[in-house]
Amino acid sequence: MLITASTPTAPPVIRMPRLLRVVAWLSFIAETLIIGTGGAVRLTGSGLGCPTWPTCTPESLVATPEMGLHGVIEFGNRTLTGVVGILALVVVVLVWRMRRARRDLFTLALIVLGGVIAQAIVGGITVLTGLNPFIVGFHYVVSLVLVCVCAAFLVRMKETAALRVRVVPSWYAGLAHLTTAVLAVTIAFGVLTTGAGPHSGDAAAGRNGFNAELLEHIHAWPGYTLLALTLVLVAVAWTRGLRPRTWVTVLLGAEAVQIAVGLYQARNGLPEIAVGIHMVLAALTAATMTVVILRMKAPVPDAAVASH
Repeated sequence: MLITASTPTAPPVIRMPRLLRVVAWLSFIAETLIIGTGGAVRLTGSGLGCPTWPTCTPESLVATPEMGLHGVIEFGNRTLTGVVGILALVVVVLVWRMRRARRDLFTLALIVLGGVIAQAIVGGITVLTGLNPFIVGFHYVVSLVLVCVCAAFLVRMKETAALRVRVVPSWYAGLAHLTTAVLAVTIAFGVLTTGAGPHSGDAAAGRNGFNAELLEHIHAWPGYTLLALTLVLVAVAWTRGLRPRTWVTVLLGAEAVQIAVGLYQARNGLPEIAVGIHMVLAALTAATMTVVILRMKAPVPDAAVASH
């Protein structure tokens, strides 16, 4: 016997305010920029430019002229943290009224705001521990995750709150998740490699004790595996006309550039500018991977439910 359930009420379509769209993009850009400025702090040896936290010195909240360029760079990074926090707070305020209808956006906004606050604390611990390389690495990874959450917010902001269903074959989704895991492993070894390398952030800061040259090779293996898996994803996506095809192609391009920068820096003595670009590109690659994963599902129109 066929039983047809009543058609569920479709979630209301909420037009995103222009201000929210602008601030959400600014938040994403700021989260990416702070990775660049954080890298500049370490790569210029300014990690202890402000030797205390939360003030810059025991006597001053801000950098003093006597602290020179290192103080300016470190305090500039701290200032940008404040800007990132303000933008995250504004996003939360702007989605507050739609928090029930768009719980997904509200949750993502809260994660970013909480993450920024946590990052400020971790940054303080980094300074107070004399730039411990493991804490510095953790600080970077959390920043990268926040970039990905901001990217997820931008994607979901363009969609309705309707039920989302997978629009790619299950095996393709599995391969994409495997590719994400390989990307995570690549980034993890990249962080360890940096922690063993010469850019400690301060002449007195210690290193993690691993063999940097060996880690460079280990870091490359999952990187090449990532590229191969992404090539398969691109080929299948375009052959079968799958929804993520444009973004998975962008992902492939980001990985190719990242590998080129990695090879350049490894063969040229790790120049600071190349290392900094490599750090920022890793975050943007992870953000693009986030978009690819989200594009594997799509909102569906409301429909009657039938069962036997």
